[in-house]
Amino acid sequence: MSCPICEKETDPRFRPFCSKRCADVDLGKWLGGEYAVPSRDPEDIERALDEVERQRAKPH
Repeated sequence: MSCPICEKETDPRFRPFCSKRCADVDLGKWLGGEYAVPSRDPEDIERALDEVERQRAKPH
């Protein structure tokens, strides 16, 4: 099995990752919203669209 972050061989101590670093990278992706479970709830869709518009409106 390979690490889902860097594709190196996994380490049993950090399975399914190869290291604590890759486990932390994965956790950061979850906390940062990079991973998401799709929803078909119309209210969730409206909220998501509103958030996208807010992000686009922010000055860079």
